[in-house]
Amino acid sequence: MRIPGWFLGLFSFLGLIVFTGVCSFVFYGGVRAQVIQAWDRGLQVDSPAQIVQVLLNPSEFSTATPALAALNVTATITPISVLPSPTPAVDALAVNTPDAPPTISDTPAEPSATLDPLAQYRWDDPRQIRIMLLGIDERRGFDTDRAYRTDTIILLNIDPVRRTAGLVSFPRDLWVSIPNFSQERINTANFIGDNVNYPGGGGPRLLMDTIAANFGVKVDKYVRINFTVFESVVEAVAPNGVEICVREPIDDPTYPDAGYGTIRVTFQPGCQMLDPVRLLQYARTRKTQGGDFDRARRQQEVLDALRAQVLSAGGVANFLTQIPRLWNELADSYDTNMALDELIRLGFLMGEIPSENIQFKVIDQNYIAAFGNAPDGSDVLIPNTGAIAALIQSVLYPRPEVTQGDLFARAQAENQPIRVFNGTDIAGLAGRVQEWLIGRGVRVDGVGNAPAHASQPTLIKTYGPARWTAEYLADLMGLTPDRIVQGTDGLATTGVVIVVGPDVQSLLGQ
Repeated sequence: MRIPGWFLGLFSFLGLIVFTGVCSFVFYGGVRAQVIQAWDRGLQVDSPAQIVQVLLNPSEFSTATPALAALNVTATITPISVLPSPTPAVDALAVNTPDAPPTISDTPAEPSATLDPLAQYRWDDPRQIRIMLLGIDERRGFDTDRAYRTDTIILLNIDPVRRTAGLVSFPRDLWVSIPNFSQERINTANFIGDNVNYPGGGGPRLLMDTIAANFGVKVDKYVRINFTVFESVVEAVAPNGVEICVREPIDDPTYPDAGYGTIRVTFQPGCQMLDPVRLLQYARTRKTQGGDFDRARRQQEVLDALRAQVLSAGGVANFLTQIPRLWNELADSYDTNMALDELIRLGFLMGEIPSENIQFKVIDQNYIAAFGNAPDGSDVLIPNTGAIAALIQSVLYPRPEVTQGDLFARAQAENQPIRVFNGTDIAGLAGRVQEWLIGRGVRVDGVGNAPAHASQPTLIKTYGPARWTAEYLADLMGLTPDRIVQGTDGLATTGVVIVVGPDVQSLLGQ
């Protein structure tokens, strides 16, 4: 059995920041502050790029600077003169005239321009940047294979103009057409491409071509990592652990160990600090009712917690002191077709994007047309290609905020039927939601029971052209946009179906 994907969303944002200069707070905030402090002391670090090189290769430099002393690294320094104060300047013509006394000009001398020391690392291309973030199951001590399947596949899109970013996670068992080959699981594209030395970049290039051929999205950049990276990065950023609130008991008796054996891991509900090893286990296990899809949601939870830790003062300080060690230790654990200066500039850009402008999307069961079988009889996921393409487009081109009044007007124009189905074993829950909606001026065309009572969070399913109706209902009920999904289960042929979960009870109590 091959090791399953271990951070479908987990490494996406954090991993990009780590390998693009870690994060803008490290390079833009930290480095810029050190440069300015050095200048204030009358010292000039030769270039911001040199600081980056010092952090990565401290042995190449010999003269210590006060600005970098706290990091235990060294760099060459150059004395500079202190910038002139805006004091009155002596009129040069008057001074050179023997018969005239010196005069003072009322115009202060023009101070020398102070340039942003990191201006050359600002991202200046307005076009969107699309990067495939790939995780393979290669591990140290077990790296004799020449090619690996990608258990983690994430499309990251960054829009420099709108200052937005979005991530879409692809399930490894998605059944797709691989260009110039045949239909296979999407996670085999990297394996095939590396095996045949696919032109233009081997496995990553073939995977990017596969994404383009099946979903119409062109991607040119990639970052590919192996199994070693996660624990090393978390240890550097959060050596004391990260707090996670576990929602349900987890018991995994066959969790893969560091080799190719298994161990038992368990988690009890409640908020708790997880060290790097336990955090990886929590993000990687699939032993819950929803399997891979539950795991993807847990990984996004871990990702948010790690992101907050990285951007904290303590996280930055921990990471700064670990950059040389991580760079050396992880040099053989990732590869990319992006240049170092490009990665650093991209790190600055990511740091300028507010957290509320970052979307996390998972291609889950709501974007699957059917559960099928490969020719060898193994289970695969038949994609709803149109729904997945629409999901990706919503991440690439997020719409601006629309007021609830505007949403209501657009929903009225659609004039689509609305039904409420009970997705729990709580008797009468759909009827109570119907009454709540009617009380707020929403026409409900029927209630019923969902075929399966999975007690999952409330979903709004669309069937046909009912986008604005769904968005109005989500806004009214306080649901996030990811709760709106394409309906592919035959519950309806038109309109919107609200499949209510137990979480809706808090709404009814308002």
